[in-house]
Amino acid sequence: MKFFSFALVALPFLAGCTEMPAPSQPPAQPTPSAAPASFDANRAARNFVSVVNRVEPVAERECRARLPRANCDFLIVVDDRRGEPANAYQTEDRSGRPVIAFTLALIADARNQDELAFILGHEAAHHIKEHIPRTRESATFGALVLGTLVGVGGGGDAAVEAATRVGAGIGARRFSKEFELEADSLGTIIAKHAGYDPLRGAQYFTRIPDPGDAFLGSHPPNSDRIETVRRTAANM
Repeated sequence: MKFFSFALVALPFLAGCTEMPAPSQPPAQPTPSAAPASFDANRAARNFVSVVNRVEPVAERECRARLPRANCDFLIVVDDRRGEPANAYQTEDRSGRPVIAFTLALIADARNQDELAFILGHEAAHHIKEHIPRTRESATFGALVLGTLVGVGGGGDAAVEAATRVGAGIGARRFSKEFELEADSLGTIIAKHAGYDPLRGAQYFTRIPDPGDAFLGSHPPNSDRIETVRRTAANM
């Protein structure tokens, strides 16, 4: 297991924020972050380490089976910046190594190991499904299209620059709901193969704000995510 605790440097693209509602490129959003009254820090730490030990090798095997040429050496870290809300996300370091980060608040907020396992499987699935490069491509396309349209329409440099930024944001969110459901499905498989109950793990969605089905929203409704987990688990 590769397990470290440090404050992560912000990187250009993040995938799979478990925090709700939150885009693939955060800012942070309100979510349960306070530890319960009976919170046991030692137990939370033991649960997290146990889950990482069991889920990481399963995720890496799944990655190598689906992406034999990809970097499947996951680095699991704790984002220990104080004040960060309950969240998990997947990114890459400068060498392209996949990084999965959990905030301290999320580790504290998880009710059981099944929730941690499902979330870890979900974040690993973002890498296996190549959501970061797909998001980057979509953002680039959106920026190019909208920037070009404004330029052709006679917009000045400032207008084109603003349109490019807006287009990139729209492009980055174009497939974000689809990506979340894909990660939920594959995350279910990973968690179950690691010996955890993904249906119990997906109960985490019942305790966080529901983003609904907003236009260009970053995450699908919680009910859709739970149904995806149920359907995937039933077909395994």
